[in-house]
Amino acid sequence: MTNEVVYEYDDEAYSIAEFDHYQYLTAQTAVYPKEKELEYLTLGLVGEAGELANKVKKILRGDKVLNKEDMASELSDCLWYTARLADALGYDLHKIAEMNIEKLMDRKKRGVLKGSGDNR
Repeated sequence: MTNEVVYEYDDEAYSIAEFDHYQYLTAQTAVYPKEKELEYLTLGLVGEAGELANKVKKILRGDKVLNKEDMASELSDCLWYTARLADALGYDLHKIAEMNIEKLMDRKKRGVLKGSGDNR
């Protein structure tokens, strides 16, 4: 089920294989129409990210104080949708994480972490 994926950074090795186990477990709680899987999961992810953003907005406005547990809960919902969406697209979650960190490390190496656009 899981692959031992090791990413090296600053002479340290990190395993990201646990993502695949988490992804497998999310399938056990996935209840949505499979024929609309892509749409459902994308809208769910955006909705959860919106809930997180709304909490920050209320903090900025002065209506709420930072509650790290609430924020972490919303992040966990975003992670669930990310895992399910990766599965729907045929990717293991560790591969998504690996793709992202490789992209960011390449940008860091080239000195283009700041800026805009996917292909910088």
